[in-house]
Amino acid sequence: MRFLTAFGLTLFAGLATGIGGALAFFTKKTNTKFLAVSLGFSAGVMIYISLVEIFQDAKVTLTSALGNTAGYWAVLGGFFGGILLIALIDKIIPKSENPHEMIKIEDINMHSSELGKHRLMRAGLFTALAVTIHNFPEGLAAFMSAYQDPKLGIAIAIAIAIHNIPEGIAVSVPIYFATGNRKKAFFYSVLSGISEPLGALVGFGLLLPFMNDVVFGIIFAAIAGIMVFISVDELLPSAREYGESHLSIYGMIAGMAVMAVSLVLLA
Repeated sequence: MRFLTAFGLTLFAGLATGIGGALAFFTKKTNTKFLAVSLGFSAGVMIYISLVEIFQDAKVTLTSALGNTAGYWAVLGGFFGGILLIALIDKIIPKSENPHEMIKIEDINMHSSELGKHRLMRAGLFTALAVTIHNFPEGLAAFMSAYQDPKLGIAIAIAIAIHNIPEGIAVSVPIYFATGNRKKAFFYSVLSGISEPLGALVGFGLLLPFMNDVVFGIIFAAIAGIMVFISVDELLPSAREYGESHLSIYGMIAGMAVMAVSLVLLA
């Protein structure tokens, strides 16, 4: 039951790219204020839950298993190892195809004839590939969090789902203007999100034979690092690119506050 719950939440988070894909077809203008607040909110949830809850859980697990000194070094190694992993993935994805280089619906519409259909199709497909690669560690993070604690899993799944919506827009819009086919554009936006639950299954399957308190604690610490990096390097800068920097900070504070209250009420 715990496995199915964790997988269901990860699937929900991944398929949120389809929400972005669908939104692109029902509006002619990007709602920058909504996306800025939403991305900031998502960052606030991720930062708060990573540093206050997940990092501390990893610390307790590892210090219990290895002792105070070795356990704390292990949790630091896992935390910064997670940051290094997601940073390397970001580094190998070309900037022009990076899913976190924000695309506005009206900009693509305005310049679609200039860019050419072939170039637009290529941009959409490469963005889909970039999202697919990028979502593997995110999927494992969402799954392992939900597997350990469903309360944390729900919050993380919602936060990741919010940040997947602009990725769906970035995939579907250029493909739609290149082909004129809404179904194909929506399909690719959904397909790019499938990598999230797939990454969860592959990662969990590979790690399961070695799972013990030490391995689990290091993975949990790495998850905290991954989510802090995503928040600081991707979500908040993405919100600023929409030109709504103050709104993104208000959203971040709201996300932290909601997460703090939720943890108290659900304790």
